[in-house]
This record gives sequence, C-alpha cells and structure tokens, in this order.
Amino acid sequence: MADEGNIISTLNLDQPGGQAVNGEDTTPAIGFISQYVKDLSVENPNAPDSLQWAEAPEMAIDFNIAARPIAPDVHEVELKIKANSKTSLGVAYIVELAFCGLIAMRNIPEDQAHPFLFAEAPRLLFPFARRIIADAVRDAGFPPLMLEPIDFNGLYFAQLQQQAEAAVANPMGQA
Repeated sequence: MADEGNIISTLNLDQPGGQAVNGEDTTPAIGFISQYVKDLSVENPNAPDSLQWAEAPEMAIDFNIAARPIAPDVHEVELKIKANSKTSLGVAYIVELAFCGLIAMRNIPEDQAHPFLFAEAPRLLFPFARRIIADAVRDAGFPPLMLEPIDFNGLYFAQLQQQAEAAVANPMGQA
C-alpha cells in the first residue's frame, strides 16, 4: 500500500527504459508531491453597495502558467488566475489566485517534461483552483463564479505554433 503523493515505481528489466545502470533505476516516473494555495487575494472594494447592483457584470478572466525547478527532480507548477468583475457603477470584485503543485519527475526527456509541466499539470490543478475561485467569490457575497474548463493542451500547442511562426517570420541575425 502506498501513501498518497509518493512516487511508486518498480524496476522491470524486461521493459525498455527500466534497465538498471550501475544499480540505478532509469524508469521514467512522474507524480504529484503536493498542491497548495501560494497566494489568494479577494477584493470587494465597493461593498456593501456592489452587493445591491442589478446590472450584469462584465467579467475578465486571465490566467498564466509558470514552472520552475525546486530540486533536481522536483518542479513547482504555478497556475495563476485573476477574475475581475465590474459594471458601469464600478468594480464588484477581484479575485487573484496562485495555485501550485509540486511535481516529482525522474528520467523524463525534456521534450516530454515541458508539455507535462505547461499543459498536463495545469489541467490536473485546474479543478482545485476552480473550486477555490468559486468559494472565494461566494464568500465575498456574490454568486459562485464557475470557470469553464480550459483546454491547456490546445493552448500549449497553439502557443508553440505561434512561436514557430514568429521564428520563421523574424529569424535571428536579421537587423
């Protein structure tokens, strides 16, 4: 029986990638160690008046993904979400969340690690961040904000394509 959050792998000498080199386990492994709220800010600057506004608010939702190494085999993935609700009368609320996950990665090639850190990990973190945002908005006195699912894989590959097109349009070395 394994503790939740621990990485469990077995050495299988019959499988490619599982051979032991000098006794070292070279099997690829990825696992979540922990997830946590790094920063949460809720602003309700026009309360109590904003709680009585009948006008439908205009919503702006921004998000950003960052990843950084913490240790040789551990990365922190940070999903930042900012929700801004305003009407012609003013700002109803602003919620900013930085939700993170610590991810252990061993024997993962860079061409597979990068998509995992910037597409798959945020996809796995998103439902928890979504709930935190909904609860924070509800706790500020408004109906819960239920964010629509985000296609992190599609966004990741679209961004890669945009970067490739930009590199072709503006090759280095041209003045």
